[in-house]
Amino acid sequence: MPFVAKEPRQGRSGRTRLEVSRSASSRQQKTSVANPERSRLYSTFIPAYDAVWPLFVRRRLRRSIQELGICPGSLVLEVGIGTGLSMPAYPQSAQVIGIDLSSEMLCQAKQKIRREGWQHISVQEMNAESLKFADQAFDFVTAFHVVSVVSDPRSMMLEIARVLKPGGKALVINHFRSEIPWVAKVVDRADPLTRHLGWRTNINHEDVFADLPFELRVKSSPLSLFTILQATKKYI
Repeated sequence: MPFVAKEPRQGRSGRTRLEVSRSASSRQQKTSVANPERSRLYSTFIPAYDAVWPLFVRRRLRRSIQELGICPGSLVLEVGIGTGLSMPAYPQSAQVIGIDLSSEMLCQAKQKIRREGWQHISVQEMNAESLKFADQAFDFVTAFHVVSVVSDPRSMMLEIARVLKPGGKALVINHFRSEIPWVAKVVDRADPLTRHLGWRTNINHEDVFADLPFELRVKSSPLSLFTILQATKKYI
């Protein structure tokens, strides 16, 4: 699946700068938002998640991180690191900080860090929609299968854009609403159920990235459940 370069779609106001109002997030459906950290099923199935989910995503995560070309000494932020499925893929020559709202998942990630003796990775509890980092602090930001589970994907991407350095790269892998009408219709029917489990299935990546200072490269296919977006922050 080749990458296709795209310009982020402008919002109705025509604004393209990061200072666009957070009211743009109203494009995302606000009713029955996903809050996985409050989902009992989400917490209950953490062991199963850690055992089964890697079978579907490990290879994709490893390859996508390698394609970022993370240089020695780079500072990397992973938003929604969870139990740390992606941690083995990061080069030990970089410094990686992972954040997540789920203390249960972070506990699993910390155990892996201690067991593997990784000195280059640390994790902390934090809200992806309100990052406690300075502007332009990171060379790379990654977010894997997180857009669907945060309360406000737009706010999360605004924060990612804020903490990323100009010229830095953001890597987002997620399920987004299909552009094929019949596929979108089928998946949309599952959305009420998946919201109870803590995630949404009807998010458009154009809405999430609209007005943000990114040059997008999109990698997907009609039959793929996931889309890979590599976003380079523009110099403004």
